[in-house]
Amino acid sequence: MTDTVRAFLTLEIPDTVKQTVEAARDEVRRTLPSARWTRPEGWHLTLKFLGDSEKNTLGRLIRDLGPRLVGLSEVAVELSEGGFFPSPARPRVAWIGGPAAGAAPVVEAVEAAAVRVGYPREVRPWTAHLTIARLKGRWPAAAVESYLAWTGGLAASRFVCTEVVLFESRLGQAGAVYTALERMPLE
Repeated sequence: MTDTVRAFLTLEIPDTVKQTVEAARDEVRRTLPSARWTRPEGWHLTLKFLGDSEKNTLGRLIRDLGPRLVGLSEVAVELSEGGFFPSPARPRVAWIGGPAAGAAPVVEAVEAAAVRVGYPREVRPWTAHLTIARLKGRWPAAAVESYLAWTGGLAASRFVCTEVVLFESRLGQAGAVYTALERMPLE
């Protein structure tokens, strides 16, 4: 038995929203160039990727983070836009995201607790996004524009997150398998 796990902290996306996005995605992906489309069971809004972590460090993180989340408001998310990393001019990863009201204090609590137990502070600002595809090659400008137009018209449901979840990620040939290790409520 190993004393380390690959871990991350996240906000979960409800199954009903995943189903709505999946149905819409299945329609648009037929019109786009080749990509490796992600599986809905892996969709989430990562707050902080922790990487390979010792179990005792994760225990300290949970003990520190839980009290920091008490009294924070739930996070209201609307998946209503999209984009590419690193940019639309050099698309490698396609994502869907949108406004996340109430997320800033939750993100700061996660960062503060993680830094306290030894993780580096994230230098990039947090944005609510889920990775929907990894591009196999460079998409032409027309395909990029088509994808962005689709995400702009996405009618995904608004949803509310009431907890932060610590997940373990196990990499396998069929992709990553995520297991919830701890759920920490907001409010």
